[in-house]
Amino acid sequence: MSKQHTISGSVSLSGRGLHTGKQVTVTFQPAPQYHGVLFRRIDLPGKPIVRASGKNVFDTSRGTSIRDGEAEVRTIEHLMAALAGLEIDNVMVDIDAEETPILDGSSRLYIEALQQIEKVEQTAEREFFTVNETVEFSVPEKGIQIRIEPANDFQMVVDVDYGTEILAKQTAELKNIRDFVPEIYSCRTFVFLHELQFLIQNNLVRGGDLDNAIVFVAQMPTPEVLAKLGEFFHKSDLKVTENGILNNIDLRFPNEPARHKLLDLVGDLYLLGKPIKGHVFATRPGHFANTELVKKITNCR
Repeated sequence: MSKQHTISGSVSLSGRGLHTGKQVTVTFQPAPQYHGVLFRRIDLPGKPIVRASGKNVFDTSRGTSIRDGEAEVRTIEHLMAALAGLEIDNVMVDIDAEETPILDGSSRLYIEALQQIEKVEQTAEREFFTVNETVEFSVPEKGIQIRIEPANDFQMVVDVDYGTEILAKQTAELKNIRDFVPEIYSCRTFVFLHELQFLIQNNLVRGGDLDNAIVFVAQMPTPEVLAKLGEFFHKSDLKVTENGILNNIDLRFPNEPARHKLLDLVGDLYLLGKPIKGHVFATRPGHFANTELVKKITNCR
């Protein structure tokens, strides 16, 4: 049996929210055993608290967002994945705006901040979500399926297939949560150019830039489109490389998109409030399916 863990002191980091564009600071604080992961909106009257729980999920359209009463915290998946990957059970996360900072689009900077302080072992035994029978959530018409099968350890396999020449079928695998660093934690979010154009036109990525997302280009844009994107990102040298990525961003892994989807799934499943003993298999996962599986599991208990 392993023990629960918290952190030895507080650590902060700041950045812009991906969708709101607001400057925000998050501060991780130590917490007692059995506390879990709680967010505290220190910018609101009374500093209301929102527990990181599947039952508090209210929006998955562009990330995983939670709410309790009038207090909400948006786009929490990368932060949650960092805590899951470091096996931190109990922490209070102070946040001074409604959306976590996107940082580099992965969990890397969250991990590096938390690694600046010590992880502290607590006296209570760590609680696991043990899978006794297979649980599945699927959306057949979209080719989405996520299932968890009984096992004595944790493993995860993710398959994605976007049906394009530049981003076709990929697989990512995590055989042990302790391999999250270095195998998964630095893998960044990604978007297709046509999706990005829609988000920009609808004012939905106010904090986005080319440093926190990989932009794949399925169809070569016109010079006019590149010029408009350059104005939005304040860059004058936008181009599409031979591998179909905007502005010459090098992939950290050949299958970085699949690894990022795995990262998101690790973060979303941590909304169960405890680590999993079970094998997870996912095809085309996303925040909606991930969190619906969490809700389904919770209702089955």
